[in-house]
Amino acid sequence: MPSKRFFITGVSSGFGHAIAIAAIAAGHRVVGTVRDAAARAAFESLAADGRAAAVLLDVTDFDAIEAVVASVEADGGPVDVLVNNAGYGHEGILEESPLDEMRRQFDVNVFGVVAMMKAFVPRFRERRRGHIVNITSMGGFVTMPGIAYYCGSKFAVEGMTDVVRQELSAFGVAVTAIAPGSFRTDWAGRSMVRSPRSIAAYDDIIDPVRAARLAKSGHQLGDPAKAARVIVALAEHPSPPAHLLLGSDALSLVRAKLDALRTGIDAWEEVTRSTDG
Repeated sequence: MPSKRFFITGVSSGFGHAIAIAAIAAGHRVVGTVRDAAARAAFESLAADGRAAAVLLDVTDFDAIEAVVASVEADGGPVDVLVNNAGYGHEGILEESPLDEMRRQFDVNVFGVVAMMKAFVPRFRERRRGHIVNITSMGGFVTMPGIAYYCGSKFAVEGMTDVVRQELSAFGVAVTAIAPGSFRTDWAGRSMVRSPRSIAAYDDIIDPVRAARLAKSGHQLGDPAKAARVIVALAEHPSPPAHLLLGSDALSLVRAKLDALRTGIDAWEEVTRSTDG
């Protein structure tokens, strides 16, 4: 398989870093986004032959994205695979969480993804090839108390990814949503933004969930390196999936959600049909 050029957002840590390492190990070239010069130097040191290049870009700097993408392609040639990985988790009871925290969550997790796609889609469409990989979450399918803003952002990306897949299929461009379960990244640790607690009535609902999440951080079942190798392999697959769950916990939880949804639909089928004219 010929070498491909990846553009991965958020390569300093977590899934982004793991995907970049897996892509380089597989013989591909990677351009990754970082937030400062030190991170840039660290990333570019991963491959002495120049196959690891970094650009300074905050995905919420929407006006800068097009120029960065144009420069990357002008300097190093076409990008084959866009991996929208940059994102973070927010934890907080909805009533306690300021709207500004929701706006920030959606700026990074949703608008940043859309802005990156809008920069690459014309190029992929005109070349009639390319692959967009959006890292979502099992939180784009299943929910739990305390992560309303996060789940809302991932539900949004799951939906838009599926729409874009339909819009680009005629042009030979693949689009895949990757929904990981619990992996040993820093999502639940240093990277998570947590709204302060303020309403005691929610203590019994959120406190055990928060404590369990903190205790589990760093000990999750999922191996980021294994997930990264799967994601890189998708770039070489002739027919990559539209949606892919990663991790047995995601598999069991999403299957349970679909079963419950089907049961509810069946239980209310008569009412559903009663509104037809």
